[in-house]
Amino acid sequence: MIETVASVGLPIDEKLMIQKNRLVPVNGLSGNEKRISIVTGTHGDELEGQYVCYELQRRIKENIECLTGIVDVYPAINPLGIDSITRGIPGFDLDMNRIFPGLENGSMPEYIASKIIDDLSGSAAVVDIHASNIFLEEIPQVRINELSRDTLVPLAKHLNVDYIWVHSSATVLESTLAYSLNVIGTPTLVVEMGVGMRITKKYGDQLTDGILALMKELGIWNGEVITPKEPIISEDGEVSFINAGKSGVFVPCVGHWKNVKKDGHIGDILNPLTGEINERIFAPTDGIVFTLREYPIVNEGSLIARILA
Repeated sequence: MIETVASVGLPIDEKLMIQKNRLVPVNGLSGNEKRISIVTGTHGDELEGQYVCYELQRRIKENIECLTGIVDVYPAINPLGIDSITRGIPGFDLDMNRIFPGLENGSMPEYIASKIIDDLSGSAAVVDIHASNIFLEEIPQVRINELSRDTLVPLAKHLNVDYIWVHSSATVLESTLAYSLNVIGTPTLVVEMGVGMRITKKYGDQLTDGILALMKELGIWNGEVITPKEPIISEDGEVSFINAGKSGVFVPCVGHWKNVKKDGHIGDILNPLTGEINERIFAPTDGIVFTLREYPIVNEGSLIARILA
């Protein structure tokens, strides 16, 4: 059942509508069912979650008799961004994920943010799906504020991701959707995976398997599910960042989610004008490459890779 979460008038007789699709058990609701909410489309250039929304609903509908709770799917909480292929909210120069929890009597984006928070509040779990940007590829991972570690890590283990990254609280922005929901007691898991402006089907299938496994753990699904992967769990101090020292064209010589040795060759920054190598990139430590540069043009300081030690 498609429901409108928020609706705001736009110029030229148009409306901005935030919509969700609610899936319920075939026998209806008794009032005691748990609810899981799947949210994506916060950034208009992150599309990996669009496939997950489709695939999850497809699987549920094929086995609707296994649904024992409520599934709310929010495929586009920034529809203007998706329509215009922009990260933020067009016309406002705002990042949607920097205005939560919003304000009901505030500007249009603040009003929408407040309505989204109100609607998601009370979910047994929220899965907030993001992609990387167009420059980097990320393996499927859950990012968690250390303040919510005890609550969220046990839930995240069911999502079938490769990696759980527990951030220090100092690096977490308090104006994000996840932070705002976690503060009010609605457990919210932030998933990052894939590349901006693309859909990586294998990652989407992997996460969909995990969402069904989490639903079963919560008592929302009684169908068959996979046994989730055992994710690597790390803290901020176990992650090394590699940044470009020179501008040019980056060509990697390692694979994504592959092991590297300290001083191992990561790739080269090339100079197409002179036919020379501007910089050779080497690993600062042993570990696994879980973030890798996808877009080849780099400037000094551009992120090349992240390595989990």
